[in-house]
Amino acid sequence: MEDLDSIRADIGDCQRCKLARTRTNIVFGSGNPNAELVFVGEAPGYDEDQQGLPFVGRAGQLLTKIIESISLKREDVYICNVLKCRPPDNRNPEPDEVASCNPFLKRQLATIRPKIVCCLGTFAAQTVLQTAAPISRLRGKFFDMDGMRVIATFHPAYLLRSPDKKREVWEDMKQIRAELFRLRS
Repeated sequence: MEDLDSIRADIGDCQRCKLARTRTNIVFGSGNPNAELVFVGEAPGYDEDQQGLPFVGRAGQLLTKIIESISLKREDVYICNVLKCRPPDNRNPEPDEVASCNPFLKRQLATIRPKIVCCLGTFAAQTVLQTAAPISRLRGKFFDMDGMRVIATFHPAYLLRSPDKKREVWEDMKQIRAELFRLRS
């Protein structure tokens, strides 16, 4: 069974797509390698690119509060992104970039084997669930995938722009908390 360190080593100083030319750091992921809950975002932003860690900017601070709202700590979960490098000007990821990174995300999830994967935002949800459905149709319900329960919710960066959606995310987090409790018993 491979571990996260060997997956990170395989990425190396990745040159698999054009994002290698503009990134500062590869943002692999961080947190508990045995987490029951994994959060998957879209791609690193400026702060993440500078620090080499996922969700460290304003959206990351909000994600930490969201995690704490269901009585977990950031250290209890694992956090990563579909893309490991920041797209220039935070533009949407392109298909070739996803094709380069997605195998590593799949290996991360297969290695951690969480009970639940929470996709943050449209892009992460569509990539993980392999669908073109909009987040409005995906959020708030569980899907089964490779022995994991997958749920989608709004991205914390979206919540910073649309705070009226926080209530819906809270409802999603309560579902996650209940599902974790159910899966543990």
